[in-house]
Amino acid sequence: MAELAEEAGITVRTLRFYRERKLIPPPRREGRIAWYGEHHLARLRTIAALLERGHTLGGIAELLAAFECGRDVGELLGLAGATITTPWSEETAVRLTPEELADRFKGEVTPENLTAALDVGYLAADGDEIVHVSRRLLDASTALVQGGVPLSAVLAAGREVRAHAEAMAETFSGLIRDHVPADAVERLQPLAKAVVDAEFAMAMDRATRGALSPPPG
Repeated sequence: MAELAEEAGITVRTLRFYRERKLIPPPRREGRIAWYGEHHLARLRTIAALLERGHTLGGIAELLAAFECGRDVGELLGLAGATITTPWSEETAVRLTPEELADRFKGEVTPENLTAALDVGYLAADGDEIVHVSRRLLDASTALVQGGVPLSAVLAAGREVRAHAEAMAETFSGLIRDHVPADAVERLQPLAKAVVDAEFAMAMDRATRGALSPPPG
């Protein structure tokens, strides 16, 4: 325990507190010896990163428990009792070695870009591997960079899109909380996605028309 705490840059007392709050998994035991590994260190670093971003320990515990126990999106949105059998997200995570990540974004994997990707939540470290939260987002980012868009610009745009997506999610979760019976929540999923897709397509039409229109006069 002392070695793990030192490696993570925390006190043994803090580590014990995290264990009591079940923020880290128990160690592997051989008799009276408790063995900690890289996954414990990765978890402690994740906790530290979340604390730096303003999350509370209670919120971190809830997120970790949801991830480990496979709780559905209804619980994460505060929709206790809502019946949601189909997840809203269709994303699959992608595991990459540092070398594979560098091959995808040749010359663009800088400390600044890595920090930005970690901060927005696209990447996370898991031992010796890097985990990207979404194969579709990873493939889109790769294509944009290969098409000549700097990775820093892609990440900045991703941060802005994430903020708008969070706002839209809050709008629809508010509709669910206030107006949708628990047994009808699942029917809202395709409707919500259809509304967002239609509005975005029309907004892009307006934006591109404006960008391509000749200047007045």
